[in-house]
Amino acid sequence: MTTKELIKRARGFAKPFRVDKGHKFRLRDFDPRDTLDFGSEDKPRAKEVLALGIEALAELQDKLYAQDRWALLLVFQAMDAAGKDGTIKHVMSGVNPQGCDVVSFKAPSAEDLDHDYLWRCMRSLPERGKIGIFNRSYYEETLVVRVHPAFLQGQKLPKELVTKHIWKERFEDIRDFERYLGRNGVVIRKFFLNVSKGEQKRRFLERLENPEKNWKFSANDAKERGFWGDYMNAYEDMIRHTATEEAPWYVVPADNKWFTRLVVAAAVVDTLSSLGLDYPRVDDEKRRQLAVAKRALLAKKG
Repeated sequence: MTTKELIKRARGFAKPFRVDKGHKFRLRDFDPRDTLDFGSEDKPRAKEVLALGIEALAELQDKLYAQDRWALLLVFQAMDAAGKDGTIKHVMSGVNPQGCDVVSFKAPSAEDLDHDYLWRCMRSLPERGKIGIFNRSYYEETLVVRVHPAFLQGQKLPKELVTKHIWKERFEDIRDFERYLGRNGVVIRKFFLNVSKGEQKRRFLERLENPEKNWKFSANDAKERGFWGDYMNAYEDMIRHTATEEAPWYVVPADNKWFTRLVVAAAVVDTLSSLGLDYPRVDDEKRRQLAVAKRALLAKKG
C-alpha cells in the first residue's frame, strides 16, 4: 500500500467517528464496541494497518517539523481506564521525540487556581512544527468541575460570575479560544475515547487482580463510577457545544484497544496530510553555498 493510498484510506476510516457539527450530537448514537468491518479475527490485519499508519505519521511529522509553519494539538478526554495512555504510547511510537510533547493535566495547583482556567493549558501549547498532546485538558472545567460543582469554590471566582449560565459561557470561551488558535496555525483535533461502563469495570478488576497493574488503580476511580450518568451527560453536552469544523471531536470506540488506536492514528494521518506539508525548498543562493561546501569537503583528505 502506497502512502497516498494509506492517506485516502485513513480519511474514510476516521470519518464515521468525526463530529464537526455538534448541535445534533447524541452519545447514544456511538457504540463503544464498534469496530466497523473489523472482526476480532481481524486483529492481526488491524495491527498491520496500524504499523503502516505509524510509519506514515512519522514521515508527515518529519515534514511538519522541517516546515515549521503549523502546529498540531491533540486533545484526549475519557473516563478512567478508557486507554488514553496506551493509545498515545502506541500511535506516537514512531514519532521523533524532539517534535512531540505530551502534557498530562492533573488537579490544578495553587498557582493554577490563581489564574484563569485556560492559563495552564496556554503555557503548554505546542510550538510551530511540533505535535502537542494534552492528556486531559481545559475540558475538565466542563466535566469534572460540572459533575462536582464544589470545585468551583476553589477557583476563587467572584460570586456574581458563578451563575446558571457558567457552562454555556465556558463553551463559548473554549470555542473562541480554539478558533483563535486555528487562525494562528495551531490545528486542533480532539478525541473522546468512548468506553462502556461494563468494559471499564472489567479493566478495573484486571488492575486489582494483577499485581503488576495495582499501581494504576486508585480508590477514587471506583468512586467516580457512581457519577457515570452525570459524566455521560456532561460529555454529550461538551461535544454538542464545542464540535466545530476547525476543531472537531472524534468519538472513538474504546472497548477494543486495538481498534481505538487504529482510529486515532487514521485521524492524525488524515489531519497532517491535509496541511500540504513538504520539506522547505532551497533557493539558488543556498544551492550555491551547498555546492561550495561540498567542493571544500571533497578537496580535504580524511
